[in-house]
Amino acid sequence: MSITVNHISKSYKNVKALEDISFQVKEGELFGLIGPDGAGKTTLFRILTTLLIANEGSATVADFDVVSDYKKIRNNVGYMPGKFSLYQDLTIEENLNFFATIFGTTIEENYDLIKEIYVQIEPFKDRRAGKLSGGMKQKLALCCALIHKPKVLFLDEPTTGVDPVSRKEFWEMLKRLQQKGITILVSTPYMDEAALCDRIALIQDGKILQIDTPQAIVKHYPKQIYNVSANDTYKLLNSLNAYKYNHSVYPFGEFVHYTDSRSDFNPKDLIDYLESKNLSHIEIEKTEPTIEDTFMELAK
Repeated sequence: MSITVNHISKSYKNVKALEDISFQVKEGELFGLIGPDGAGKTTLFRILTTLLIANEGSATVADFDVVSDYKKIRNNVGYMPGKFSLYQDLTIEENLNFFATIFGTTIEENYDLIKEIYVQIEPFKDRRAGKLSGGMKQKLALCCALIHKPKVLFLDEPTTGVDPVSRKEFWEMLKRLQQKGITILVSTPYMDEAALCDRIALIQDGKILQIDTPQAIVKHYPKQIYNVSANDTYKLLNSLNAYKYNHSVYPFGEFVHYTDSRSDFNPKDLIDYLESKNLSHIEIEKTEPTIEDTFMELAK
């Protein structure tokens, strides 16, 4: 296994950031850690990249222990933190040369690994990093994380705050890097990105809720979900939350996703109830569950 985590727990004073976390990532796998802000993703990444020490448990990365072999791990992993952390006053080329020098290599030595990414920012190589757009900063940070040819790549919320086109390009780059044999562990709060991973771990409040392929997680969703809409979405939400037979209610785009607690649910009963609350233009239709629906169900 490329990454093994055994019963990791981490606390800050009286707050548990991680609680009994265990999972494995196979060599060459693209593994996603999916959860909202504050779920514990960054704390876990910092432990696995030897920047923090867990209170309990153990972990290995590329067969090295995160505590006793921390120097070897740092030479074998690439880490792209959530916040842009390169030198703002250095140019693109200067930043890349700096990180290559730290690891005793050169841009030319591993250029084949970063070529497809670097060619997109190379025309601006003399521009200071602090003057780059979000998408260009993202590409530069990825190049710096790859310049020493790591075995494992950690990407902490790499697409947060990036435009949709750059997000799509970034995930295409990850797929190409995976084909080169690099193990990738990526965290994201975006549920739609979960489907792009080989396997995912859903995390909330420092605990793993479920680990499986995106397809398997969605397949095992326990209930039928309905898209519900009406003339007043805010009033619709309040009315559905007050309905005695509701199992779950939450906004989902232009609809409200609703599941019923009864096994013999009849949509007409719900329509009658909503009309009694002075709602109109009510529509109810079946829909397929998503990763987000599964997360909401598990996090209840």
